[in-house]
Amino acid sequence: MNDLIAPCGGTLIKLLAGAGQAARLKEEARSLPAWTLSLDQQMELEALLTGAFSPLRGYMGAADYEGVLARMRLADGTFWPVPLCLDIDENTAGSLGPGSALALRDLEGVLVAVLRVAELWRPDPALERGALGNGSPDRHPVYVGGAVEGVELPPRYSFNALRRGPAELRAEFRRRGWTRVAAWHSRTPLHAAQRQLALSVARENNAELLVHPQVVEGNDEYYRVRCYRAAMAHFPEHSTLLSLLFLPLRAAGMRDLVWQGIVRQNFGCAVVGMEDDGTVSGDELRRLAEAAGLSIRFELRPPLVYVESRAEFMRPEAVPEGESGQYLDEQELRRRLAAGLAVPQWFSYPEVLAELAERYPPPSRQGFTLFFTGLSGAGKSTIAKAVEAKLLEQGGRPVSLLDGDVVRTHLSSELGFSKEHRNLNIQRIGYVASEITKNGGAAICAPIAPYAEMRRAVRRMISRYGGFIEVHVATPLDVCEGRDRKGLYALARAGKIKEFTGISDPYEEPENPELRIDTSRLSVEEAAQSVLLYLEQQGYIA
Repeated sequence: MNDLIAPCGGTLIKLLAGAGQAARLKEEARSLPAWTLSLDQQMELEALLTGAFSPLRGYMGAADYEGVLARMRLADGTFWPVPLCLDIDENTAGSLGPGSALALRDLEGVLVAVLRVAELWRPDPALERGALGNGSPDRHPVYVGGAVEGVELPPRYSFNALRRGPAELRAEFRRRGWTRVAAWHSRTPLHAAQRQLALSVARENNAELLVHPQVVEGNDEYYRVRCYRAAMAHFPEHSTLLSLLFLPLRAAGMRDLVWQGIVRQNFGCAVVGMEDDGTVSGDELRRLAEAAGLSIRFELRPPLVYVESRAEFMRPEAVPEGESGQYLDEQELRRRLAAGLAVPQWFSYPEVLAELAERYPPPSRQGFTLFFTGLSGAGKSTIAKAVEAKLLEQGGRPVSLLDGDVVRTHLSSELGFSKEHRNLNIQRIGYVASEITKNGGAAICAPIAPYAEMRRAVRRMISRYGGFIEVHVATPLDVCEGRDRKGLYALARAGKIKEFTGISDPYEEPENPELRIDTSRLSVEEAAQSVLLYLEQQGYIA
């Protein structure tokens, strides 16, 4: 009897303990040092525990890690393209050594697994970046390797019907009588052209189709999953299945694609197909997979174009002479949605476009953050209050002012003025502003925010949800010091205030803010009007 493709290494390695051992691990963990997993680390650990990373049984040690970076091979010669390491901070590492154990807990403190520490080391970030390119995320300075014993998977509350581990998905395939399955890998919503590509991969490989998009836990990906569900109404019901693959993003090129194939093989798929983005050669990918001894087949399909005269999608090279094909990429789609422009009917399905229109509304329906930054006394709070009043007068969206001094009183009262505490204060402001922006409001922030890297981090945090407008209130230091309404500059000059921005602590000026305002040259009304004019020009207000 034909059966599904075997997992990598021949056996699905499941690392979750039985009930009795899990109870013993919970008791042991009470006295162990603990590490709180990030969301990315949780996703990797869950994949490890459920067998998605078979034949791995834990986190890599230094020899495996270095072999993977240099040759895409573990120390024993097993092919593996990307490192799987647990990165921890110096404090946690100081309590560990070979033979010790570390409790791994989720963000709510629930014990997920116990790591038997075999090795700790400090990797070379430059070496990792050189091997993985942009696929190497910022990590803690110490890596720890060793075998893992799973206690329980982190609780999940969203799309549970679409979450299946390798064993569950294999069981579902067998229940349906499927013996050969092609997975379609995607990071973007499926439209009409992608549907045709996915179905062609399954048909040409005599396989049923698993739509298996990669989803990142914690990101704003609900809309994308809703798009997949909506698109499934346009696939054959009895030969197509939708399931989600929760894994962190890696931009490691060829390595990442081969890794995607290994994971899909462990889920029971004999073929993995994806749209070719031009970054990797399909022939080179297949040669690498063959040299590695992988059983799974890779199918990279070039994007299709729509030929209106024939009302069909075609490969670009197949378009007859004298006719032209149309193509719309994801970036152009988002631009059209955000600008309120029409999307061609041939491109997608009404249900999918309705979901995307909610996710990418025009600026008039988006939330936004005005982030004023500048020296003490520059006029940030004054301008912010004037802009707040004008926006409230106009109406149309809720407006919240997060003034630096007020936030210090209510949100960050326990913090001092060290660089670490200043960054933490700005991080808190950024988080609150991101929630306001995500829910369609206007957040007006007016902290000093002296450090460029933290301002960039806040921009990244907020820009996922709406507009981010950095306003550098660039009033010169001598003017700010001359105003000195609170007497702080005098105290700083007298040495009575340490770490005072502009005097004893640096202010890193923004290089490319959306607006730059000098209140020594403008009145409050003129400064506020320049902000409102920018919002109007960008379409946020009428």
